Amino acid sequence: MSTVLVISGSPSRTSKTEKIGEHVAQRLAAAGRTTEHLRVRSLPAEALLNADVSDPAISSAVEQVEAADGIVLATPTYKAAYSGLLKSFLDLLPQFGFAGKAVLPLATGGSVAHVLAIDYALRPVVHSLGARHAVQSFFLLDKHLSSVGEELAVHDDSAGPLADVIEQFSKALDGIPHATVLGRSA
Repeated sequence: MSTVLVISGSPSRTSKTEKIGEHVAQRLAAAGRTTEHLRVRSLPAEALLNADVSDPAISSAVEQVEAADGIVLATPTYKAAYSGLLKSFLDLLPQFGFAGKAVLPLATGGSVAHVLAIDYALRPVVHSLGARHAVQSFFLLDKHLSSVGEELAVHDDSAGPLADVIEQFSKALDGIPHATVLGRSA
């Protein structure tokens, strides 16, 4: 069965974005996928910002990307773009670091005004990294996510569409083709 790496690009330890990444990982694991979670904020800041790929933690993170069959990119939306923390990590990857991989871009944000950021800011980077298939991206409004301790509750308005996107990603991992469409939000 395939391995999926969830890459969380939030700088916050109490991030709903990170929790949605964990939620997706749990759904994929329940379907028989092996999942790993890379929290970019846990990488050494100096090595990350200096693009020091010889740093053991950075090197290990890049190796996780190389070993994965699929990538879930989970990012908060700041100033109409995905997080700079995630961008710093993606910049460390080799030119075709996503070659042969299915990629699911996910973003969270406070307003539907940020919905297009995922397709106009993140998707071109995913394609430039050579993703085999970037499935339909998904944007979750902060108001549709609530935390109860360590658990995340997804509002009914987003739960169904999110499940559909996860299913589409699973099919892409298995090589089942489908039409590419731009992102959506519930």
